[in-house]
Amino acid sequence: MAGLLEGKVGVITGLSEKHGYAWGIAQACMREGAQLIFTHEARYARHVAELTAEIPHATLVELDVSDDVQITEAFGRLDHQFGGLDFLVHAIAGGGGKALMGRVTDTERADFRIMFEVSTYSLIALTRAAEPLFARRGGGSVVALTYYGGEKVVLGYKAMGIAKAALDATGRYLAAELGVENIRVNLLSLGPARTMAARGIPGFTEMLRHANDHAPLRRNIETVDAGNAVVYLCSELGRNVTGEILHVDAGFNAIAY
Repeated sequence: MAGLLEGKVGVITGLSEKHGYAWGIAQACMREGAQLIFTHEARYARHVAELTAEIPHATLVELDVSDDVQITEAFGRLDHQFGGLDFLVHAIAGGGGKALMGRVTDTERADFRIMFEVSTYSLIALTRAAEPLFARRGGGSVVALTYYGGEKVVLGYKAMGIAKAALDATGRYLAAELGVENIRVNLLSLGPARTMAARGIPGFTEMLRHANDHAPLRRNIETVDAGNAVVYLCSELGRNVTGEILHVDAGFNAIAY
């Protein structure tokens, strides 16, 4: 039986470690037969190569998402190599320096600008570069990872919550503009998990415990749950879903406390 992503070519950004969402997404997409391309920062090159050694025909692309020239050149090479693209997963956040420390009013202008460039604007830049590759396949799917802290205040998430709110709005606007080209854009709002990035959030352990104790399902998610949701959104099962924020958080977003 063919996998749900059999014959599809997809880019997964932000791979850095085996405990992260990007790796859980990679595992699910590989299981469903996708040909995978991974973009990563230079500092993670060796680790990403080791991680992806078990993935058949994985393609690795070193990429700085704050450099438009690099993005254009990278997607040009991918177009030449694969003749198009079917999906793009935006799993990038960060760059805020001290923006997660202190109060929101303590956020420095430079840290705020970098956080938005890395966490939010990169979705626009990557989607723009992927658009002509999607066109070669008659359409495509973009999924960006977000968090409930962009919809409601989650103490401890601070300025990153503002960046996620902007990311959510960006996804909706992209969905509205690109739908005529059969390009779907959705957000995946994930519950907390013990990723390397999450551990850098002040008070994260308390956030994890609170979600576990108050979510309707009384548990936290695993990274493969993110992967299964991406498979749905990037396969024919989700062909009429766009402009949505799909919550995969054991139901935590439905609770008011």
